[in-house]
Amino acid sequence: MDRTQGYVVNSLELHLFFVRIMKEHAFFLKVGFLLPNANLAGEGEHFMRKFEALLARAIALSDCVVCRCVLDSGEVFTEFTDCAERQTQRLTGTCINRELTACAMQLKGRDSNDDLCVSQDLVNQVCRLNRDGLALVEYFINYKERILRSIQSCNLFTVNYPLLIEHILREARLYRAYLMRLEGLSDCSDQELRDSELFWNQIMMEHALFIRGLLDPSEDKLIDTADDFAADYKYLLEASAAANDKILCGDNALALTRKFRDFKHAGVEGIEGCEIRSIILPLLADHVLREANHYIRLLENQAQR
Repeated sequence: MDRTQGYVVNSLELHLFFVRIMKEHAFFLKVGFLLPNANLAGEGEHFMRKFEALLARAIALSDCVVCRCVLDSGEVFTEFTDCAERQTQRLTGTCINRELTACAMQLKGRDSNDDLCVSQDLVNQVCRLNRDGLALVEYFINYKERILRSIQSCNLFTVNYPLLIEHILREARLYRAYLMRLEGLSDCSDQELRDSELFWNQIMMEHALFIRGLLDPSEDKLIDTADDFAADYKYLLEASAAANDKILCGDNALALTRKFRDFKHAGVEGIEGCEIRSIILPLLADHVLREANHYIRLLENQAQR
C-alpha cells in the first residue's frame, strides 16, 4: 500500500472507531448531569450530534476501502450495538441515531492485499474529514477539561466518576494525536503514540474499576472478577514501569485482554437481558467491549510483525 492509500485507509479506520467512541462520551456526559447543569447537558448533546454527523461522513467514504479485519474485529460495532442503542434511548429519553449503526453494519471491507484505487477526490474528502475531526475534538477536549476542573473544585455534580472524566479525556487526546500525525501537524508522534500498550492497559484497568463500581453490591462474584482484572492490569503496568518501559508484556496483555473481552461480552448479554443488577447502561457495556476488541486487534497486529 502506497503512502496515499495508507493515508486514506488509516484515516477512515481511525474515524470509524474513535468518532463513535467520542459521540458516546458526549452522550454519557450529557445524561450524567442534573437539572442545575442543563447548559452542560446541552453542550453534550451538541457534541453528540456533531460527532454523529462526522461519523456519517466517515461511513459514507469507507465502503470497500477499509480493511475487512477492522470491520470484523468488533471495534466498529458488535452484535449487541443496535439493541444497546435502542434500550439506552428508551431508558434515558435521549435520541440516538441508530441509522449510523445500520449503515456501518452494511459496509463491505477489503482484504489488506486487495488493490485499492484512491481518487484525488477521495483524498480531498478524507483530508477535510481529518481537519474537521481535529477541530471538533479540540473543542470537545476543552469541554471535558472544564467539566473536570469544576468537579475537582466541588462546583459540579455528575453521576460520572472524576476518574471517568480523566479516562475519556485521555482517549480524546489520543484521537487528536493520531489525527495530528496523519495530517503532518505534529512531529512528536513517537513520544505520544509509542506507548500504545501502556495506554490501553491503563484503559482496561480503569474499565475493570468502573465496572466494579457500577455493579449492584449484591453482584459479589462479578465484583470480585472485575477486581481481579483490575489487579492483573495493574501488575502489567507495574512490570512495564519496573523495566523502564523498555520491555512490554504483549503476549500477557493479549491473553488477559481476550479473557477480559469475554467477561465484557457476557456482561453486555446480561445487562441487555436484564440478568445483571447494575447502574450500567447497555450502551456503556457495549462501548467498553468495543474498546477491548480494538485493543485486541492492535495486539494481534503487533504479534504478527
